[in-house]
Amino acid sequence: MHPVTWSAPEDARGGTHLLVMLHGYGSDESALTPLFPHLPEGITGAALRGPFDVGGRSGWFLLDPMLESDEADVLAAGSSLLSTVSELKQQGNFSGVSLLGFSQGMAMAVTALRLRPEEFTCVVGLSGFVVRSELLAMAEPLARPVPFFWGRDRADWVIHADAVAEAERWLEANTLLTARTYPDMGHRIGTDEMRDVGIFLRAFALSTEKNKAPY
Repeated sequence: MHPVTWSAPEDARGGTHLLVMLHGYGSDESALTPLFPHLPEGITGAALRGPFDVGGRSGWFLLDPMLESDEADVLAAGSSLLSTVSELKQQGNFSGVSLLGFSQGMAMAVTALRLRPEEFTCVVGLSGFVVRSELLAMAEPLARPVPFFWGRDRADWVIHADAVAEAERWLEANTLLTARTYPDMGHRIGTDEMRDVGIFLRAFALSTEKNKAPY
């Protein structure tokens, strides 16, 4: 099981919605814990640490500067993540499960969604990308379009234009997409972005009306 940092003590998690939070490449779960105060009431955050060593920090799978990776490594990482999600669910009486991923964490969140689309209420992807997978594409588009929030800066120098275009194509074909851009944010998570993420989570993770527009 991946190491995890919780946003709430065990006795306060019952009946809440579980948000599994996935950091970027060469980082760790501490990069996401500052987001805990921004989560809406009724949502419990679980920030995970990726298992792949990146010079003493962490990632989810080997990644080159052009965001290329080995499909088998990505699928193995996705399966491992799903096992951890199952274990986390057993630790609390959660009302549902959603995902939030930053950068490579978004790629992991999308991979988990593709592997088990019925598992997740909604997904948040921040400044990230989608990994190509011929195997997973054979079963797509997904039968049920899950609500997906995609936030980024158009001038983000880390996620190149081809990766953005590919992510846009996949998200539009497979999810109920809410896309927002934030000028001058760079490759990070911004305050305005987290405000919009909170609105999205209240609309979809905490609402029974899963298919209404958040704005």
